[in-house]
Amino acid sequence: MSWLDDQPNDSVLYISQGSFLSISNTQLDEIIAGVHSSGVRTFWVARETSSLLTDGIGKRGIVVPWCDQLRVLCHPSVGGFWSHCGWNSTKEGAFAGVPFLTFPIVADQFTNSKQIVEDWKIGWRVNQESENLVKRDEIALLVQSFMDLDSYDGREMRKRAMGIRKILQGAIEGGAIQGNINKFIQDIMFSRPRQ
Repeated sequence: MSWLDDQPNDSVLYISQGSFLSISNTQLDEIIAGVHSSGVRTFWVARETSSLLTDGIGKRGIVVPWCDQLRVLCHPSVGGFWSHCGWNSTKEGAFAGVPFLTFPIVADQFTNSKQIVEDWKIGWRVNQESENLVKRDEIALLVQSFMDLDSYDGREMRKRAMGIRKILQGAIEGGAIQGNINKFIQDIMFSRPRQ
């Protein structure tokens, strides 16, 4: 967290491909090289590949084997989330109000990516088709554009992401979620046993 504290607001791309990275070594090499050449600050979470990443990102980033993802996503220096679009990551990114670069790999991740990009309009896809290798130059340009806080598309995407965050926080803080919990407790406390 101290590294994040030293970074400017909205300047860091948080990258996590979930608990198990299921992409080819060739694709991983392209991602590392593309993100590195983008010049964007990065906070990577990687278990098995942390040494590759540490060598590949230079001084503009940090690599950790694990972190409190929601806490990191809610940090003011984090301006974007490169995600595999697992359901927990999707929920946490939406709650944090950060836009996504989606890189789904399997199963429901493609549906979650569609929801993020097409329905909520708070993200862009990195890979359009799961079979095609995404090259480093394409990744570098995409990351630079995505993290450009001055672009119209970037501002609009961030505005929508913050709107979703506000809705989700309102549902928790005295909203629908809290109301449903209270109703559930009341129903248990005051229900009559069946005979």
